Amino acid sequence: MVSATTSSSSKSSGNSADSPKHIENIPETRATAAGEVKQTAVQTAEFPIQYLGLAWIGARRGASIRFHQEDGTIGAWHNLHTGCAGGVDGAKLIDSARAATALIAAGGASGYELWLPDGAQSGSVIAIDAKGGPMRQVSVPAEPTRMLGQRYLSRAAWGADENKRFYKDGSESSPPKYYPVQALSVHHTATPNNDPDPAATVRAIYEHHASKDGEDFGDIGYHFLIDEAGRVYEGRWSGEDGIPAHDKEGKVVTAFHTKGFNSGNVGIALLGTFNEQQPTDAARKTLVRLLAGLAKSHKLDPEANITFNNPVDGAKKNVPMISGHRDWLATECPGGTLYGGLPALRSEVAAEGAR
Repeated sequence: MVSATTSSSSKSSGNSADSPKHIENIPETRATAAGEVKQTAVQTAEFPIQYLGLAWIGARRGASIRFHQEDGTIGAWHNLHTGCAGGVDGAKLIDSARAATALIAAGGASGYELWLPDGAQSGSVIAIDAKGGPMRQVSVPAEPTRMLGQRYLSRAAWGADENKRFYKDGSESSPPKYYPVQALSVHHTATPNNDPDPAATVRAIYEHHASKDGEDFGDIGYHFLIDEAGRVYEGRWSGEDGIPAHDKEGKVVTAFHTKGFNSGNVGIALLGTFNEQQPTDAARKTLVRLLAGLAKSHKLDPEANITFNNPVDGAKKNVPMISGHRDWLATECPGGTLYGGLPALRSEVAAEGAR
């Protein structure tokens, strides 16, 4: 059974929700949308733009962007590389080779110009600042929180604004559903490496995923995220019991990391881009421990190949139990170097779980 505790709580309590709290000041995330676009004139925001969240359907190559700075400087055009595209289960699947999404670091730019390829449809862009907004007071656990022996930052600790999960009428945009765990999937976020403020990046990903002006998932798409220092961030909201990603029965909440194959599939994303660069040792070690804890808790064989059966619509897929995003769909995620290291990683997870 999966449980969560704080350092000061009894391991038998299995619940961190009632642990002692303290108040922290965390910046409010600001965002503005340009709506559906193909080619823009210069678009601006009322704040320094940290990230741009983009989504479109059509050719995945040929998109480009350039940024404008407050002092009038205009940057060069740069080709866009698509990121880790997610989606919901139970909906009509668009050919994944034609679905593109990207979260682009803007470095505090004041504006931007965007070009999408010929034939692109439903292009949307949202400008995000997760660093410089007004401070809001957040109640967070006073002691480190652990799950399966792994310390993690709760949603409150990294600054998730839970209001973003709800429509204006108060209804929840993506009510949680839970299923037994069948698979563990590894992703990268395709955001910059050497990130000086990973918690802000997690907030930006949350904004891009949850907002109706972004991916419109209603929440962040991953169950867990891991930064370069090896810190774990709680992802998708799973209830009030304080157990990340799971309900009290040990079933996993459905997230949005692998379109069409989410239900019963735990998504873990490493912050960064690993097309050529390897993950840090700290991030990789944490990934091994987290995968080993999850596999052991759910009685899964880290080195097995499985036939995944989506309980929502019966969609089936033959994949490794510990898989990369590209095992499921046509995508570069989790990057060539991280994906190439998965066979060795599975062996390490098996050895870790046998201890």
